[in-house]
Amino acid sequence: MNEALDRLNEGAWLHTFPEGKVCPEDAPIRRLKWGTASLIARAPVTPIVLPIIHHGFEKVMPENYAFGRRHPIPLWNQEIKIAVGEPMEFNLPELREMALSQSRDSSISGGQWPRTILGGLDEAAQRCMYMTISDHIRSALESLRKFSKSYVKPEQ
Repeated sequence: MNEALDRLNEGAWLHTFPEGKVCPEDAPIRRLKWGTASLIARAPVTPIVLPIIHHGFEKVMPENYAFGRRHPIPLWNQEIKIAVGEPMEFNLPELREMALSQSRDSSISGGQWPRTILGGLDEAAQRCMYMTISDHIRSALESLRKFSKSYVKPEQ
C-alpha cells in the first residue's frame, strides 16, 4: 500500500482491483476491500476514480481448461469486452465531516488501524469514511456491470 501511495504522490496512474479476487462473470459486485478507499483518503491530491469492467478474460485463462488445471499460456483469439464508466471524484473534506459525525456514537476499536490520518480521523471515522467511499465505487461498478452485460453476446 505504501508503494501504491507513492505512485499516487508522483501523479502516476494506479490500477487496483478492489474486490480482492477474481469473481464469477454473472455475480453481482460484492463488498469491496477498503485498500482503494484508504489510498483515495490518504493521497495528497484526491485521485479521480475510473470504474472499469471487463468480460471475457475467463476465456483467455480458463480456470478448468484441462484436467481441472489452468492453461499454461493465455489462449489467443478470444473476445474480450471492456466497459469504462464515468470518472468519479470524491469530496474528501465533506466525507471527513460526515465520517466524524457518524462515528461519534460508535465505539469501534481494534489496534491495527492508524490512530489518525490526514484530517484527524480516529479509527471509527476512518472505517466510516472507507466504507462510504467503497460503497460509492461498488455501486458505480455494479451499474456499469449491468449496463455492459447488454453488450455481451450470450454463449452459443
